[in-house]
Amino acid sequence: MFQGSMVALVTPMRADGAVDEDSLRKLVDFHVENGTDAIVAVGTTGESSTLDEREHCEVIRMVVEQVAGKLPVIAGTGANCTREAIALTRCAMEAGADACLLVTPYYNKPTQEGLYLHYKAIAEAVPIPQILYNVPGRTACDMLPETVERLSHISNIVGIKEATGNLDRGRRILELCGERLDLYSGDDATAMELILLGAKGNVSVTANVAPKQMHELCAAATAGDRETATAINDRLMPLHKKLFVEANPIPVKWALYEMGLIPPGIRLPLTFLSEPNRPVVREAMQAAGIL
Repeated sequence: MFQGSMVALVTPMRADGAVDEDSLRKLVDFHVENGTDAIVAVGTTGESSTLDEREHCEVIRMVVEQVAGKLPVIAGTGANCTREAIALTRCAMEAGADACLLVTPYYNKPTQEGLYLHYKAIAEAVPIPQILYNVPGRTACDMLPETVERLSHISNIVGIKEATGNLDRGRRILELCGERLDLYSGDDATAMELILLGAKGNVSVTANVAPKQMHELCAAATAGDRETATAINDRLMPLHKKLFVEANPIPVKWALYEMGLIPPGIRLPLTFLSEPNRPVVREAMQAAGIL
């Protein structure tokens, strides 16, 4: 249903932490102009965990409005409370999002059966296309391929963002789910290899600062052009790695601030990028031709 470079969009904030609507709209235009294939609004990189429900829905609405149908918009609507996830997913559908991305419930550590029933309940409550999102490094919850296979039989569950960076895990999901479910990478450093294996694209942090290059990388990998994809990926690899030198989205928001695209705001408990790591990120940006 979706493919290519799908930016995990930051949520621009002013120094006081308030959402900056003007910068958000300009950032959307930046991605439309630079070839990004889809926008993921209010995911992990969009600081979903510190936006209240009203802000969450409003950011989705603004992104959909600004995109104006030029790109698909996928709204992050996951929560560790099933009722809250249903409410956010319904809000995203009413705002006009094309699909929703739902992270596994964090902190409360459900069983595999609990995960299955959680996603089944959301899919049955809200008919919008839904993409599962597995990132155990942040959630302390790992959705196993066998659970993904069970969920792939639900008609409006259309994909999974697999962010373990484990290519064997990706292979297993492809084997089990076949054409019923699209696989997306959630790890920039291994995205090229996963797409070459059969994934449909990458939900990318790097695309925030290098949208054109990430679009070209994903297009080449999708076409099976390993040589071109590798050349682009090698140049971007420092960014793939150094944008995680502190917790995402701290480094990428600083990089966008350096590029003059957003103000310096970020919400506690996250903080502005520390002084010692700024040259590290700047060097990666220079290596990628960003600065």
